[in-house]
Amino acid sequence: MADFKKLQVWQKAHALAVSVDRVCKRIRGSQYASLRNQLFRSASSIPANIAEGRRQTSEKEFRRFLRIALNSSSELEYHLILARDTKVILESDFVNLVAQTITVRKMLYALIRCIREADPESSKKRGSSRSPQPPAAPPTAASR
Repeated sequence: MADFKKLQVWQKAHALAVSVDRVCKRIRGSQYASLRNQLFRSASSIPANIAEGRRQTSEKEFRRFLRIALNSSSELEYHLILARDTKVILESDFVNLVAQTITVRKMLYALIRCIREADPESSKKRGSSRSPQPPAAPPTAASR
């Protein structure tokens, strides 16, 4: 597998984690310690799972780690919403971080789709798992 640091999605995810860290450092108050921790953990989980997945021996395993990163992006988005709604972070920080999160999420979806489409085993499974649909019955007099 290639170097994870060359992946654009990892670079964007890493930049997002760094941005979240900067915002977390401005959150004051011991009552927000768990929220700070969850924000940072979910943000750093995204590039960490991309990096870990890139070292796997199969594309299937890489996709699994990308899906974990995708789930972490959703978790991060929720924690950002909570932080905004509880007035723990500024609206401008929220807007910036959510935009970065959505960008990373879109990139993850695209990479997962690209890997899946390039995997001949995955294509076979998708093709064989679909059962043919019977043709639609013509309308009857009762249904008209």
